[in-house]
Amino acid sequence: MDLRPLGRSGLSVPPFCFGGNVFGWTADEATSFALLDRLLETGFTFIDTADVYSRWAPGHQGGESEAVIGRWLKDRGARDRMTIATKVGMDMGQDPSGDGRKGLKASYIERAVEASLRRLQTDRIDLYQSHTDDAETPLAETLAAYDRLIRAGKVRAIGASNYSAARLREALAVAERETLPRYECLQPGYSLADREDYEAELEPLCREEGIGVISYFSLAAGFLTGKYRQAGAAAGRAREARVSAYLNPRGFAFLDLLDTVAREHGATPAQVAIAWLVARPGLTAPIASATSVTQLDEVLGGVRLALDPAASARLEAASRGSLKG
Repeated sequence: MDLRPLGRSGLSVPPFCFGGNVFGWTADEATSFALLDRLLETGFTFIDTADVYSRWAPGHQGGESEAVIGRWLKDRGARDRMTIATKVGMDMGQDPSGDGRKGLKASYIERAVEASLRRLQTDRIDLYQSHTDDAETPLAETLAAYDRLIRAGKVRAIGASNYSAARLREALAVAERETLPRYECLQPGYSLADREDYEAELEPLCREEGIGVISYFSLAAGFLTGKYRQAGAAAGRAREARVSAYLNPRGFAFLDLLDTVAREHGATPAQVAIAWLVARPGLTAPIASATSVTQLDEVLGGVRLALDPAASARLEAASRGSLKG
């Protein structure tokens, strides 16, 4: 498998990143271990998680995904064969002393990384990402905290998720001016169904600066699998609000085209959507999740799929901007 450089970090990763939000949530521990085993077996050894996963689930406190990954890493002795990315900054609620746990202040990052390391049962995080921008904390403070973690060997590289182009550009300028580590990777929402926000400003900035990109919602919350075919089809599902935005005439017409391209390639709609992202210039690896080994194998088939250039052009013309109604 050809690995891809992750920005200028010195890290090289497969062209696909597994989204670990499902671990300990919609995938129980046995299923999670089976998924991780298949990823290791196939060489797709890049995993993305976050400290907050899956705090939103009833009875969960956050850290469930990291803990499952940590138990698997220890059980399989696989740490040196995996690239582990996690994130900090989302609201984790209060700790037992009553202190808040969110944001990107140095004091919080230093506490949060230790908690993530304990859950992951490792001495280092390969890619530590700011999960969301924190406008109340100076960028220099955040980057200086990351600098100390890198110097201590606890973090190898840093990334940003959900940053605007303006704030990412500002962070890069601060890093250069203050001689601090820069964000080597961006994690934006991006898919065939929702292209406008990333392509308008973030994509040219990342390509110009040599920043790696790992896209989340690569299948548009499941819309690009083709399983939602009519208004109201996502009612009652966990991602109803996100999927419903695409359930409109333009979205349905695009699914018809996706079906056609999939048939032409002997593939599924999801595989075509993943293949298009893998081939996108400047995109390092799309992120996608699965809750069964069968689903994972389908996604990995998309990573290996090469789309005909004419088919890619048809998909791009039909999806320009966003399919949201």
